[in-house]
Amino acid sequence: MAYSQDQVDALRAALARGATRYKLNGEEVTFASLAEMRRQLRDMETEIAGGSVAGPTLSYPKTSRGL
Repeated sequence: MAYSQDQVDALRAALARGATRYKLNGEEVTFASLAEMRRQLRDMETEIAGGSVAGPTLSYPKTSRGL
């Protein structure tokens, strides 16, 4: 989904007030917790910045000679 800067700003303002819901252009969004709002805000900011929203990555250490 493509997010706008207005949506990010509205969510950031709601988060700063400690509200778990916000309304923008007649659409109301309710979150279960402030932590969920923070995750959504982080994802929205990442997408606007041009990054991709991805889950955790798994990596394995590379060793040589018995380590």
